Amino acid sequence: MLTILGFAMIATFLVLIMMKKMSPIAALVLIPALFCVFVGKGAHLGDYVIDGVSSLAPTAAMLMFAIVYFGVMIDVGLFDPIVRAILKFCKADPMRVVVGTALLAAIVSLDGDGSTTFMITVSAMYPLYKRLKMSLVVMTGVAAMANGVMNTLPWGGPTARAATALKVDATDIFVPMIPALAVGLVAVVVLAYVLGLRERRRVGTLTLDEALVREPEPKTETVLVGAGAGAHAVSGGSGAGSGAARGAAGGSGEAADGDAGTDGASDDGFQGLDPNRPTLRPRLYWFNALLTVALLTAMIMELLPIPVLFLLGAALALTVNFPHIPDQKARIAAHADNVLNVSGMVFAAAVFTGVLTGTGMVDHMANWLVDTIPDGMGPQMGLVTGLLSLPLTYFMSNDGFYFGVLPVLAEAGQAHGVSTLEIARASIVGQPLHMSSPLVPAVYVLVGMAKVEFGDHTRFVVKWAVLTSLVILAAGILFGII
Repeated sequence: MLTILGFAMIATFLVLIMMKKMSPIAALVLIPALFCVFVGKGAHLGDYVIDGVSSLAPTAAMLMFAIVYFGVMIDVGLFDPIVRAILKFCKADPMRVVVGTALLAAIVSLDGDGSTTFMITVSAMYPLYKRLKMSLVVMTGVAAMANGVMNTLPWGGPTARAATALKVDATDIFVPMIPALAVGLVAVVVLAYVLGLRERRRVGTLTLDEALVREPEPKTETVLVGAGAGAHAVSGGSGAGSGAARGAAGGSGEAADGDAGTDGASDDGFQGLDPNRPTLRPRLYWFNALLTVALLTAMIMELLPIPVLFLLGAALALTVNFPHIPDQKARIAAHADNVLNVSGMVFAAAVFTGVLTGTGMVDHMANWLVDTIPDGMGPQMGLVTGLLSLPLTYFMSNDGFYFGVLPVLAEAGQAHGVSTLEIARASIVGQPLHMSSPLVPAVYVLVGMAKVEFGDHTRFVVKWAVLTSLVILAAGILFGII
């Protein structure tokens, strides 16, 4: 019964958000609460939610301060050279824009953090997509898949979890998988090329000069800084110190309409690349670059917990770049809307995961899937694990899959002569799909900054992400890795 209810809860959630009958936050809270009552454990709902919130609180804190930190870095111009290089490559050609999105997301993913990748990628590419009237779900889908492939890096999370759960070396899992993962990354770039050609046929091609033509400034002389949900307005051209900065997306819209679909300056995303915007700090460029490198290095080396690192980094970045308190308040206010949306989504997801785990539904679902494996498939447990990694890492957290299900799969594999390392390698092939799971907090950063409905993103990306994962699995089998 718990198995059926678990799958029914997940299916209900996905159907409602894809049909846009409920918002993701409402669905993440109300659907599991209702199913908790169906299970007969409504009296324990509070405990389940508190447990879920406790487990995800560090993630929410990390996202909050990561958004502030990278928002400030975008404000002060740290990533402008990357943006200019991508723009030069793209040449306002939709095909090049989509391929550039995949390449940029893959490069930035080297830091191992999905939220960072999505913030930088959307901030760089959103203006081009808006100005060329391209599909924003293409941007979110390609970025999520590229990040999903790169998420298999030893410091990205899944590989480390698999190594810990099976007591093997992460290097022994990742290094042999490099050829298969490289094929997966090539598949994402090829897919981006195909989708880009489709966008080119749909919207045509502009010259870069035509794409960069700005629309007239509104009479309030509002200057937009940033792009997507991280955009903010500074009225009167007085700079961040005016204290009038506000989040554009979902905000009050007093200075400029934050709706991405409106006309006027707010629709001209290239304002976000204004080389004369008042928040730029060119004299502090190398300080900010070194601070970012030091932060990412400390994160990879695990010198401190990631939430602590971003908390310290955000405080230091604000203090050095904006020494005056009104300026600091303006920068925080500028990114507050995005922080609230993402952290709210994370805590809502805590209800979903708390009920799924606390009621025992996730354990029953995993055991049912493992028990349905025919005995004749025993020698093919590598293939079985790879295939199961797609739905299981989508419908449950990485922690639940790697620490709860993977050891069972590895034990079954060993009984049929399949090595633990082979099982571990197969377990990471589902990451391109996992990165668009409703249980992954970073995906809400992606769709929030891109102003894309989560349901629209899901409908678009799932089929392509599954295809990418299967390509990696097939390459692993072909190369004898799995």
